Amino acid sequence: MAISSEEVKHIAALSMLNLSEEEINKYTNNLQEIVEFANKINELNTDGVGESTVATNAFNVFRKDEPRNSLDRELLLSNAPTSNGEAYSLPSMRN
Repeated sequence: MAISSEEVKHIAALSMLNLSEEEINKYTNNLQEIVEFANKINELNTDGVGESTVATNAFNVFRKDEPRNSLDRELLLSNAPTSNGEAYSLPSMRN
């Protein structure tokens, strides 16, 4: 699959990026190299290889989930510049 400069321009437009022609050429080449590298997987012989969810025998060890007392809400809210009595109140980030 070849990556065209039109596809890079489309992706840039969706991402609201203004790219120069030099950048478009650079990213077209970079994306083409990425696709070619990813397509190498199609060349692998996977006959007789079973499905797996992990590549190693490593696994996560989690602590036992046990109920415990919560922190004191009033004490926590006393550190907040503003609150609504139940949670921190933050200024809106909208313009």
